[in-house]
Amino acid sequence: MMSRIISIANFKGGVGKTTTAINLAAGLVKRKQKVLLIDLDPQANLTQSQGLIDGIEASVYTVLRKEALGEKARLLDAKVQVRQLDFIPSTLELANAELELASVYGREQILAQLLKAVTMYDFVLIDCPPSIGLLTINALVASQYVLIPLQAEFLPLEGVRSFLKHFESIKKLNQNLELLGLILTKYDARKNMNRNVKARLEREFPNGQVFKSLIRTNIALAKAQEAGTDIFNFNRRSHGALDYDELTKEFLMKIKTKNKR
Repeated sequence: MMSRIISIANFKGGVGKTTTAINLAAGLVKRKQKVLLIDLDPQANLTQSQGLIDGIEASVYTVLRKEALGEKARLLDAKVQVRQLDFIPSTLELANAELELASVYGREQILAQLLKAVTMYDFVLIDCPPSIGLLTINALVASQYVLIPLQAEFLPLEGVRSFLKHFESIKKLNQNLELLGLILTKYDARKNMNRNVKARLEREFPNGQVFKSLIRTNIALAKAQEAGTDIFNFNRRSHGALDYDELTKEFLMKIKTKNKR
């Protein structure tokens, strides 16, 4: 069985990318899916949000570096288990990777090579850095799909347009890469701007590429990350839990539809 690999990416920070990675992964696990979650961001926010700060012996950086140097490297050597989820943590050292890998032959393919041996999961979710550097390119080259979370505001919308221009270039390196959809986060239906951006997105992406599931503004989502857990474990009755549960269902339906093609 081949794992379905999905990058969660946006060039802009603060759009709910890490929140979506944590809670979509947890929602999939809740539905008996086997998930590997990878923190590919040097800021390591996802790792910290999983309650992992100190004592990380192996990380995504150590494995990427070994592979780049031609040493024996296995991605799952860096795996830790967080609740029912397999997780590859990041550390601040990952910031060195952009420079260290720049001169390596086939540098855009390093993560894809490591993931070839990772076939036992239903889904591999990759939380990407908020930039179009070598790490994000590695994630997109390794992936079948990309998810783009964004706030329903005009600046994040411009960021998505910029991302999609680069997306077309990256497809030259990975012809199988598809946009699975855009996810509106921190949404407040009472705000005109939120409603207007949602309407504009649906006009620009009319083929069901904007998820119907909306992630509402909900303080419980931030509190769950502060507590080092996902929203379902933190407060399963919160708006955040209800919204990510709906998103998970819609995500699985989209994947099922893609598989039928």
